[in-house]
Amino acid sequence: MNDNAFMNRALDLAVKGRGHTSPNPLVGAVVVNNGVLVGQGFHEAVGQYHAEVNALNDAGDRAKGATLYVTLEPCNHFGRTPPCTQQVIKAGISRVVVAMQDPNTAVKGGGNDYLQAHGIEVTVGIGEKRARQINEAFIKYTQTKRPFVTLKCAATLDGRIATRTGDAKWITGERSREYVHHLRHSTDAIMVGIGTVKADDPSLTTRLKDTRTKDPLRIILDTQLSIDTDAKVLQLKSEASAILVTSDSVSAEKKKRIEQKGVQVISVTLKDGRIDLNVLMDRLGAMGVTSLLIEGGSRVIASALAAQVVDKIIFFFAPKILGGDDGIPICQGPGPDRIRDCIRADDITTRQFGNDVMIEGYIKKAI
Repeated sequence: MNDNAFMNRALDLAVKGRGHTSPNPLVGAVVVNNGVLVGQGFHEAVGQYHAEVNALNDAGDRAKGATLYVTLEPCNHFGRTPPCTQQVIKAGISRVVVAMQDPNTAVKGGGNDYLQAHGIEVTVGIGEKRARQINEAFIKYTQTKRPFVTLKCAATLDGRIATRTGDAKWITGERSREYVHHLRHSTDAIMVGIGTVKADDPSLTTRLKDTRTKDPLRIILDTQLSIDTDAKVLQLKSEASAILVTSDSVSAEKKKRIEQKGVQVISVTLKDGRIDLNVLMDRLGAMGVTSLLIEGGSRVIASALAAQVVDKIIFFFAPKILGGDDGIPICQGPGPDRIRDCIRADDITTRQFGNDVMIEGYIKKAI
């Protein structure tokens, strides 16, 4: 096996920590001695050992003179755990292969430089593209202190997310819906508008069989604070809490009534009569939310796109056609006059879940 193959193994290990490491990155590592994999590990949960330490512990004495493959530059500073660079040197590693440097400009390159200063050969950039994709939320949050935002929707082939009566169960099949729960598990927070809560009374939790999962923080945009206090999203017994985002003009009495139910209320200024999502992203970032999944409805989707807060799109299309123009569209509200002014997506990939097609891509930011 070559460097790419061993790094791919480390990257496969990294994603095993998905959903449990935030705000830390997903990191995997393997130790290879004379072409034989002798140790492996990944960062399993925030506050626990980093991937390098787990792999070195797994290798034991076989790490001496070996090569360490790690998906992110080893840390050279004290955080919740001691610097990994010191553990690498102590283990007797002779070469370190790193997929990507630390995105934090304050420490970028420091770990690699420290290892090289102690006589260890360092190679950087093997498997970098995949490593950056795996940690796209960590990278953005580290550099901007705002969450990485993924916009998800499920629609018919003619672009409708519900019928004129609001019925949306179920547009997509079971396999697509299961994948959405994997998305929920891997993100810090999920956001919907009050219209979705009133129409569907969703739980917004993660439900996967035979998998240890976590629920995302549940964020509901409710400009007038009109939510029914009996709504499921406010009644759940979950480690993740619910947050209502409302206008700063809503009365203190109204807020108090909701807060007495144990629900946090955040007041945000309005822009064109709606929650200013750029202000909200700053607030969520300050709360430590590194990733956000927007699930709708159509006005929230349109507002998020218009505010340019979306980084990634995941659109599911089911092989169904409403055949009319009165269903609820993916986006509601005015769009551009010209096609050349459309929002563009790049780096498109597709997957199929049963008969549903998923289109994934990244929003091309205006320069």
